[in-house]
Amino acid sequence: MRIGIDLGGTKIEAAAMDEAGVLVLRKRVATPAGDYSAILVTIAGLVAHLERALKIRATVGIATPGAVSPATGLIKNSNSVCLNRQRLAEDLERRLARPVRLANDADCFVLSEARDGAAAGAHSVFGAILGTGVGGGIVVNGTLLQGPNAIAGEWGHNPLPWAGADEQPGPPYYCGKRGCIETFVSGPGMEADHRLQGGAMLTAADIAEHAAAGDGSARATLERYEDRLARALAAVINVLDPQVIVLGGGLSNLQRLYTEVPRRWGEYVFSDRVDTRLVGARHGDSSGVRGAAWLWPTAGGPSGGVPP
Repeated sequence: MRIGIDLGGTKIEAAAMDEAGVLVLRKRVATPAGDYSAILVTIAGLVAHLERALKIRATVGIATPGAVSPATGLIKNSNSVCLNRQRLAEDLERRLARPVRLANDADCFVLSEARDGAAAGAHSVFGAILGTGVGGGIVVNGTLLQGPNAIAGEWGHNPLPWAGADEQPGPPYYCGKRGCIETFVSGPGMEADHRLQGGAMLTAADIAEHAAAGDGSARATLERYEDRLARALAAVINVLDPQVIVLGGGLSNLQRLYTEVPRRWGEYVFSDRVDTRLVGARHGDSSGVRGAAWLWPTAGGPSGGVPP
């Protein structure tokens, strides 16, 4: 038995999963806002609750915003800012009296989908989360790709490829650059583009609904979005050439993406034919805890990519 923890900005979810990938028991609580010590206590309490209920002692994996800096061992780049500059893994290991494995939440998403989700059986998978932000991760032969800078898959912080004159220099971003992919293909990016073109203040879901009802302005916004996403993913294909790209996050529920984006990306991929498949996530909101649990190896299986 293994336990996965999905440490989010508003909620912390814990789930116990068996070797077959079945979630046996799960519990979700609110994240203590801005309180690092309380977060540690909460996670330890969730692990204790699951273990008591199931009468087990399990491995523990953590999906967290941000990543562990290889230079310092501290959490970096987390939008839950109280985690930044903390030794999260070490602090949890002391509280739980066992080793833990920790990975970025986008990495856990793609690991879940590659192991037994929408990309199961593929030897190379790129996972992209399209939501409030744009995250990504890479799995090869069932193992997370983790580079020396702990930023593998961070495609959202590259500039939008093949940007037109009307897309330059692009919206400013918190990283200090302009025109990052995330500013165009995140949910807020789509909404801002709709307003910029004279549309009403609508959510991404509302834009899709208005487009389906025949609203020409909303339809044009979706078409611009699809072309930008196609360009962004084409650049990923040109570098990684993955068998499967799996989408998660709120915008992944737009079913037209799975026909329109592949229809458009051939113009930008350096090949006579594109055989990469674009699919939606199978496990949805459960991918965080599932991927965190899969950070520990199965008997005779891949390691998950996170060293002990």
